[in-house]
Formats: sequence, structure tokens, C-alpha cells
Amino acid sequence: MKLCSTTLAALLLAGNADATVLTFNTDPFAGSTALTTPGRQIVGGEPSVTFDPATDALAFDAAVFNLSLPLTFANGPAASLPASGVNAIVLQEFPATFNAGLAANAIAAQITTPGAGLFIYFNTGLDLARLVYSTDLDDPTADLSILARFTNLSGQTGRDAFAGFSADNFQPLPEPSTILLSGIAALSLLAARRLQRS
Repeated sequence: MKLCSTTLAALLLAGNADATVLTFNTDPFAGSTALTTPGRQIVGGEPSVTFDPATDALAFDAAVFNLSLPLTFANGPAASLPASGVNAIVLQEFPATFNAGLAANAIAAQITTPGAGLFIYFNTGLDLARLVYSTDLDDPTADLSILARFTNLSGQTGRDAFAGFSADNFQPLPEPSTILLSGIAALSLLAARRLQRS
């Protein structure tokens, strides 16, 4: 799985010079047999990154991740999640033992409509937050891919940060035509400024 930052994402958040956009645009199960192996498979090997919920964003290629748009967000314990219409979740549950499979099960016990989605949970064994992709949030046997571990969101500080996540932290990547139009607009502005100066 590949994590990369794009120039366009940086331009989209140009209003906040301190913002980082982590872009996910490749198959989360690339190189694994997870999707063809019976039973739930959990693919790890995720990169370690830092993430500030107050300024940073996660951007996803909706087609690659089979995500319905717009991305719909919920933050709270599993029992407070809506039964449908959500595909980006921050799970505020901190039991003594918690891993990706248990977090996915807690979500699946609440979600009643099928659909791929993303969630952030706190892994007690690693003592840090992780970002996970599920092929189906309502299925307790759905395959999971761990996309990132947030090394700065560890210990009690990491748990406390969960309340600060919002819908702004989850974004779809623009369609290629939107990228092209944004690039043309940026070039046009630069050309107009140069003409004004001369």
C-alpha cells in the first residue's frame, strides 16, 4: 500500500501553512491475498506517520477504496454511531484490550447497511492510534487494511486527541478533471499577475 502527498492537496489547504495532507490512492490490499482468502484477513505493514487533528487531513481516492461520496463522518463510541449513512469513523472506545479486529466488530455491531469505510481507533497493544480501511463496515468478517499508525497520538495524549477529530480530517481526492481545471486556473492566475507587473 502506498501513502503519498500531492501538490494539489497542498494547494487545496494553502490557507493553513501548517497543514499536512496524507493521500491514499493505491489499492489497500496490493500484494496480499486477503480478498481471495476465506475469513477476515488483516493486512498490516502500515507506515508510521504523525497527524494533527487540528490541522491535518486524510485524502482518499474514492474509486480505489470503493467509498460512497460524500464521505460521511461520525465520532464517538460504537453505541452512538448511526446505523447507516456513515463511512468515516473515529471510534472513541478505550478498553483494556483493543485491536483492529475488535474495533471493526464494535462498529459492525452498530452499522446495519453494507459499505466500505474508514475508521480510526486506539490500539492498546501498540498504545497508539491507527487508521484502518474496511471492505464493509457492517460485516464482522470483512477484510481490513491498516493504512497508517499515528505515532504522535500515543498514551493518554493520543486518547484525548480523539475528541478533536472532525469531518474536515477526511476528504475525497478531486476527480482528475477537477485537478486539471485547478491547475489551469492556477496557471491563469500566475499569467495574469505577470501581465499586471509588466
